[in-house]
Amino acid sequence: MSENATSSSSADPRVRLAYERTYLAFERTQMGWVRTALSFISFGFAIAKFFEWVREQHPANGPLLTPRAIGLLMIVCGLAALLLSELQHRRALKVIRKECPGLPPSLAGATAAFIAVLGILALLGVLLRQ
Repeated sequence: MSENATSSSSADPRVRLAYERTYLAFERTQMGWVRTALSFISFGFAIAKFFEWVREQHPANGPLLTPRAIGLLMIVCGLAALLLSELQHRRALKVIRKECPGLPPSLAGATAAFIAVLGILALLGVLLRQ
């Protein structure tokens, strides 16, 4: 009896639309995390590059925690947030795809991967530039 109830409820267009709305909510949440991570990465890169330029103009001994270190930390935090959000996003999509298999591929996941590559390049750019 439970198999018939499941079959009939999955054929209901309202149930399908509910799964699609949930899927889109997951996508919006992931894009929110991508924006947050991108902000961390770009602001960290800007801090590191700006204070590197200031140091070239006015060389002096700086404090223990330099602006470059803060910039690197922000880039790493952005990449970590992106990684953790992508893991959560994949786990959520795996659950919803079991119930509703015809959902499209995640564009938010592809965007997160692209931003992660840019973040890694920014991190390498700051690390390799002494």
